[in-house]
Amino acid sequence: MAVEVIKPGLSTTVQDLGRPGYYHIGIPLSGGMDHFALTCANWLVGNKEGAAVLEAVFMGPELQFTEDATVAVTGAELPPKVNGEPRETWTSFKVKKGQTLSFDFLKKGARAYIAISGGIDVPVVLGSRSTYTLGALGGFKGRKLEAGDKLPVGKGRGAREGRTVPEKLRRMPGAPAELRMIPGLYWHRITEAAGKQFLEDVWKVAPEADRIGYRFKGGKPLEFVPRDPPFGAGSDPSNIVDACYPYGSIQIPGGTEPIVLHRDAVSGGGYFMVGTVISADMDLIGQLQPHTPAQFVEVTMAQALKARKDRAKLLEKVKAGL
Repeated sequence: MAVEVIKPGLSTTVQDLGRPGYYHIGIPLSGGMDHFALTCANWLVGNKEGAAVLEAVFMGPELQFTEDATVAVTGAELPPKVNGEPRETWTSFKVKKGQTLSFDFLKKGARAYIAISGGIDVPVVLGSRSTYTLGALGGFKGRKLEAGDKLPVGKGRGAREGRTVPEKLRRMPGAPAELRMIPGLYWHRITEAAGKQFLEDVWKVAPEADRIGYRFKGGKPLEFVPRDPPFGAGSDPSNIVDACYPYGSIQIPGGTEPIVLHRDAVSGGGYFMVGTVISADMDLIGQLQPHTPAQFVEVTMAQALKARKDRAKLLEKVKAGL
């Protein structure tokens, strides 16, 4: 079975749960930016949670099906249509041979996940089908989709239509979005007053927000503790000689605009990091539109681990109800 791309949307790529294990050689995790929504989409159509789906940013694609299939769209509120007839998000529905799946205008969120029964069957590269566009790695020819592409789809198990994730079990960021974080190794580089102000400020997502990282604007510049810069760091107080960048780390070049590194981020460099957004909240960042207000909230390691367990329990409830 194949699905033909009539219109690719703004930026649509093949993604799964990513390719961990290669960060040390500079290959990022990649994968869907909202793992919760991606997993739910796969379960709705009878796929395993790690099957490859389409991640559509802000604008959905137009796809024509060559065989019958079950489809689900989760994540951003990007209303799907089959031959022009509306369908529900977070609910599985049938698309018959020859029919076209398209989308209305975005209502909420930033990234929608389009799962098709059988999964997108592109080649596995380093253990994943995810697209890393900067490295032209994985996905469909290592790039975002283009008109005329024919996406191979695996054989599905014929999931029934009408399966749904109740609204109370869906995860979307609040307003302002609260991004829980643990202060990091370089928190001591800013003054106590600057650290307090950083957590009190309400930031806004900048237009420069993508799979590599999310930039935030609108807060007060940080004040640094005076020091003699180490050899090789340069005069900018936000510079360090070198460090590894964990997924979710918050770097602040020049002490002015925080950047949360996401799925396609580089693995190291010379900017200090004030901390790391906890894993349970990284899904939420992927659903933030430009100009959305957000606030960083300090938590302990114990609270971060509890949040991760709570997220896992929520997914268990979703699975149990399908």
